[in-house]
Amino acid sequence: MSEGYAVSSAERDPRPRTDAAAPAEPGAVGATALARGGFQDLRRAGRLLEEVLGRLRDGGSDDVEDVDVASLVADLGATAEPDVALLLLVRLLDPRSTGADGSRTDETTLPVVRAGGEPRQRLLTLLGGSQALGESLLRHPEHVRDVAEGELPEAGQIVAAVRGRAGREGADALRVAYRRQLLRVATADLVSADPVALLPAVGGALADLASAALEAALLLAREEVDGEQTCDVCIIGMGKTGGRELNYLSDVDVIVLAAPRGDAPEREALEVGGRLASAVMRICGESTAEGSLWQVDAALRPEGKHGPLVRSLSSHREYYQRWAKTWEFQALLKARVVAGDGELGQRWLDIVEPMVWDAAGRDNFVDEVQSMRRRVEQHVKRDEVERQIKLGPGGLRDIEFSVQLLQLVHGRADPSLRSRTTLEALAALRDGGYVGRSDARSLDEAYRLLRCLEHRVQLHRMKRTHLMPTGEAELRRLGRLLGERGEADRAVTQRWKAVRREVRRLHERLFYRPLLSAVARLSSDEARLSTEAARERLAALGFRDPAGAMRHLEALTEGVSRRATIQRHLLPVMLSWFADGADPDAGLLAFRRISDALGTTHWYLGMLRDEGSAAQRLARVLSSSRYAVDLLIRSPETVSLLGDETELVAPDKDALVARMSAAAQRQASAEEAFASVRKVRARELVRIVLGDLAAGWEGPQVRQALSDLTDAYLEGALGVATRRVLARREEEAAMVMLLVGMGRLGGREVGYASDADVMYVYDVVGDDPELAAQQAGDVIAELRRGLSGPGPDPVLELDADLRPEGKGGPLVRSLEGYRTYYERWSAGWESQALLRARPVAGDRGLGEAFTEMVRPLRWPEGGIGDAAVREIRKLKARMEAERLPRGADPRTHLKLGLGGLSDVEWVAQLLQLQHAHEHAGLRTTSTIDACGPRARPGC
Repeated sequence: MSEGYAVSSAERDPRPRTDAAAPAEPGAVGATALARGGFQDLRRAGRLLEEVLGRLRDGGSDDVEDVDVASLVADLGATAEPDVALLLLVRLLDPRSTGADGSRTDETTLPVVRAGGEPRQRLLTLLGGSQALGESLLRHPEHVRDVAEGELPEAGQIVAAVRGRAGREGADALRVAYRRQLLRVATADLVSADPVALLPAVGGALADLASAALEAALLLAREEVDGEQTCDVCIIGMGKTGGRELNYLSDVDVIVLAAPRGDAPEREALEVGGRLASAVMRICGESTAEGSLWQVDAALRPEGKHGPLVRSLSSHREYYQRWAKTWEFQALLKARVVAGDGELGQRWLDIVEPMVWDAAGRDNFVDEVQSMRRRVEQHVKRDEVERQIKLGPGGLRDIEFSVQLLQLVHGRADPSLRSRTTLEALAALRDGGYVGRSDARSLDEAYRLLRCLEHRVQLHRMKRTHLMPTGEAELRRLGRLLGERGEADRAVTQRWKAVRREVRRLHERLFYRPLLSAVARLSSDEARLSTEAARERLAALGFRDPAGAMRHLEALTEGVSRRATIQRHLLPVMLSWFADGADPDAGLLAFRRISDALGTTHWYLGMLRDEGSAAQRLARVLSSSRYAVDLLIRSPETVSLLGDETELVAPDKDALVARMSAAAQRQASAEEAFASVRKVRARELVRIVLGDLAAGWEGPQVRQALSDLTDAYLEGALGVATRRVLARREEEAAMVMLLVGMGRLGGREVGYASDADVMYVYDVVGDDPELAAQQAGDVIAELRRGLSGPGPDPVLELDADLRPEGKGGPLVRSLEGYRTYYERWSAGWESQALLRARPVAGDRGLGEAFTEMVRPLRWPEGGIGDAAVREIRKLKARMEAERLPRGADPRTHLKLGLGGLSDVEWVAQLLQLQHAHEHAGLRTTSTIDACGPRARPGC
C-alpha cells in the first residue's frame, strides 16, 4: 500500500546504527535517559531530539523550557521503535516538507507535538509502530489530525469520496480515503492497552473498509464500462473478508455475481458484469501516485481461475449441485455479501447455504478436509515452516481448519454453529459442548495472539507477510508492539513458540477426532436424535427393546445442562457402535449407569468427545462383556484408561507389587490396607479387559497379564497379612512364607473368572518351629480374611484343595512337612497336579527349595509306568462323570465336555509324566508351552 514511499536519503535511514553505545552529543537529553527510553542509536537520537526542539522554538515556542523534554522522550520511548518514531517526527516537522497538495507537514504536526498528552502519544505510537503509515502522513499531513484526535473509522466516507469522480482521479480519491480510515483503525489498534482483546474489532473494521472500497470501486467501474445499466452486480466476500477478520494487507477474496436488469438478455448482462468485475479488480490493485489498495482475488469462484469471472444464479446452482468439491463448500462457509446488489446476493446465499450445511454428508467428507489441511502444510516452503504464523504447524490454519470442520460436521443439526467468524464459531462450539471450555479458551487466546502477531508484522512496512522475523531488532519491535519490555525479542519468541505447541496439540486432538467421521455419516435427522428418528433407528440397529432404549436416551439427554448437551452429540454415533457389539441393549444400559456415576465429573464426557477412539472403545466394551461392565460399575473412574492409548499396555509385575505395597503401607488398619491392594487390582483388571476388548491384545498377552496380576496381588496381600500378624503379635518373624500356584495359576493360564489354586508353605527361621507354625497359620488366616468379602474388585477365591491329603489335610505345612508327605504317601494324582506347581508369592529362596523338592515327582526319571497311566485314565473318566454339571451337554461344555479344555490338559500332562525326563521342552507348567513346537514329542 505504501511501499512507494521509501526515503532515499541516507540520513533518513531508520535502521539503528552500529554505534548504539556511543555517547550522545551534548544537548538537552543525556545518553542514559535515551537508553532508558529504548533508543538504539543514541548519538543520532540525541542529534534528532535537538533538531525537534529547535523546530519547536522556530514554530513559536520562545523558550525550550516550554517543552517538557522528559515527557517527549517518555512518549517516544513508549513506542515500539523509538528511533523510527523520532526520525519520522523530524521529517514531519521539517518546514520544507510538503504533502501531495502542497501543504506543509509541520503545520498540522507542530500543534500536536507541542500540546503533548494523548494526541501526541497517539501520533508517536503510530510512527513507532508502522513506518509505512508514518510515511503516508508525509504525503497527506491532513491525516495527522485524524491520528492525533483518535477519530473512529467511518467506512462510508470511502464511498462518499468517489461519488462524482471517474478514472484516475476517482482511483486516487479512493486510495486517499481508504488510507485515511486505515490510519484511524491502526492508531486505535496500536494505542490499545490490550491489542489481543481488541483483535476482533480490528479485523471487523478492516473488513468493513474493504467492503466500502469494493463498493466505491464498483461505482468507478460503472463510470467507465459501457452498458453497465443492463446488469446488476453483487460482490461476495470470501475468506477473511467474508468472516470480517481481515488483515492489514491481504488479498481480498471474492466471488462476483451478475444478473440482467429488466429485459436485458442474460448473455449480454454477464458480458457487462465480467467487464465490471475486471474493472473493480484493476481499480483496487493497480498502482497510482497514491499507491495501491490490495489485490482482489476471484480464484475461489466455480472452476477457479479457469472458470468465467462472473456467473448467473442458475449457473452457480448447477455447478455446486453437480461438480463442486469438498473444499469449495468449506470456503463457502464464510461467504457474505460485501458490495453491490444486496438482494441478488441474498438470493445467491439462499441457494448455496443449504448446500454448505449438507456438505458433511458427502462420502469421505472428513477425510478430504483432513487431507486438504495436510496438503496445505506440504506446500509451505521448507525454509519457512518454522517461521509461519499462518500456514505452518501450530499456526492460524490449524485453528481455522479445526473450527470449520467441527462447524460443518455438527452445524447440520445445530444452527447456532453457523457463524462466518472464527472466534464467534469457536464460542458457539464451546457453548454447545462440542469443544471443552479449557480447550476453547486456549484456542481463542492463541488465535488472538497469532492474528496480532500477523497484524504487527504486516504493519511495519505494510507488506503482505505471514512470517515471524528473525532479526533481533525486528523481534524487539514486534515484542514491544505486544507490550513486552526488557528482553522483548526473547519474550515474544517464547510466547509464540508456546502458543504454536498448544495449538498443534489441540488441532491434532480436535481435527482428527474419530467422532467426526462417524457423525458425518449420519443423516441430519439421525444427528439431531429426534424422538421418531431415534425409535426407527434403534429398531433398525437391532435393539431388542427400542422402548427401553428410548427411556435410557431420554434420561441421558433431557434438560439443558452441559452434560445433557454433550450426550446429545455423542449418542447418535454411539448407538451404531453399541449395535456392533453382542448386546446393544445391555451396552446402552451400562452406558447410562456409568454416565450417572461419572456424568458430573469434569473429565468423563470431555474424554469421550475429545480423546481419540475413547467413545467407540467404551461402546464396544459395554455391549460385548457383562464382566467388563461389572468391573467398570465397581470402579467407574477406571473408564479414564480409555482416554489414552498408552495406558492400555500390559502391567509389569514388579511395578504392580511396588504399587500395591506402597498403597498398603499408607493405611492405618488391616482392612484399609487390603482394600488399597484390591483397588489396585480392580484398576488393573479393567486395564486388561479394555486391552483385550478394545486394544486388540492377543490371547497369550491377556493370559500373561492376568497371571502376572494375580501373582502381584497375592504377593502384595501376603505382605500385608505378614506385617499385620507380626505387628499384632509383637513378634519377630520366626518363619518365611511361600504361596505355590497350582492349576491354571501355576501354568500362567489364568482366566477372568479363575480361582487361585494354591498351596501354603512355610519354613522355620530360627529355632522355634512351634512359633513358626503359629505365625504361618495366622498369616494365612489373615490373608484369606483380607481377600474375601465385597470390595472394588471381584473376590479371588483361594482354593487349597490340591494340597496334600486334600480338604482333610492341614491348610499350611512346613517345607519339611511337604517333603515327608511326598516321600511317604504321595498319590499319583498329586504328581500330576505338581506338574503345574509354580512359586507365585513369598520368599524366593523357599520357592527355589520347593521347586527342587518336587522335581523328581513331576518329571520322574524313566517316566511313569503303565499302571500309573491306567490310573490317570480312570481318574479322567471319573472326573467327566462326576464333575460335569447336572444337565450340561458334554458336547458343548467347553471345559469338561468332549474335546474340551480338560482333554487337552490331561493329554499334555500324561505326555509330560511319561517323557519330560528326556525332553526338556516338556518341563514346563504351561499346557500351551508343553504342546508347542519346542516340546517334543508334542501333543
